[in-house]
Amino acid sequence: MNEKEIRKYAGLMKELDLTGLEITNDETKVRLERGSELVSVLSSAGTAGDPAACDTGKMQKKEGADAAASAGKTITSPLVGIFYAAAEENGKPFVAVGDHVKKGQTLCIVEAMKLLNEVTAEEDGVIKQICASNGQLVEYGTALFVME
Repeated sequence: MNEKEIRKYAGLMKELDLTGLEITNDETKVRLERGSELVSVLSSAGTAGDPAACDTGKMQKKEGADAAASAGKTITSPLVGIFYAAAEENGKPFVAVGDHVKKGQTLCIVEAMKLLNEVTAEEDGVIKQICASNGQLVEYGTALFVME
């Protein structure tokens, strides 16, 4: 999918006042989400924000105990809300892939009913993957991070 097609779909979303649209073809999956001023694009190439890449069920299908252990620990959302990677809009994210984190360190914020809830690391580790994109609606149990 090229930029021209994405812009066409973004315009259609605005025209029809849609907040989300997902388009899938043989090799690409594109999801457009729109908040009050935000349009984000997610690709299924295993990048941040791709829920399929963070599906612990798919990770657990690897064979052997070593493969399951190497899949890492999944940090999930403790509640339904909006995922924020930074404390302020356009601010520096709390964590990035490859960052070493300490137990109790803030990983992200999930906003629910105008309350900002910090999600913290339950143990020391390294961020292996970020599974949610900034401004994304997450449900209880949605994978947010994979840590080693």
